[in-house]
Amino acid sequence: MEKKIKNIFVQGAIAPAFVAESIQKHSTKTDIGAHSIFMGQVRSDVVNEQKVVAIEYTTYEEMALKKMHAIREDIFSKYALTCMHIHHSLGRVAAGDICLFVFTSSGHRKAAIAACEEVVERIKQELPVWGREIFDNETHQWKENK
Repeated sequence: MEKKIKNIFVQGAIAPAFVAESIQKHSTKTDIGAHSIFMGQVRSDVVNEQKVVAIEYTTYEEMALKKMHAIREDIFSKYALTCMHIHHSLGRVAAGDICLFVFTSSGHRKAAIAACEEVVERIKQELPVWGREIFDNETHQWKENK
């Protein structure tokens, strides 16, 4: 039986309370010995003397979710994970707010840390998500993934 494709996208910023709740939910899973968490935050960069106040994220959801499913399956086959949770913002996210939350869990730390790092890198390189930087004067430009 094929696994269901999970929707990783949320509208707007990822709330700190959501992150805390996600961590708390794992306290009953006593076979887990390690968690690794990555949180991407929108930076208030200065580009061409203009300050970034937000990033507006867009995607082609169907394509992105299929790609993310393939990445998930690959990571689960490579690392001894108990679970993996990924949440990525769509829409406008203000500077200082969380736009990406990756949470991996395993029996031991090395698998959780390595898997989390690889998932983040693959999201940045492979997922068709685009960010448009919004400047303090409301002009904008497409952001380059780094």
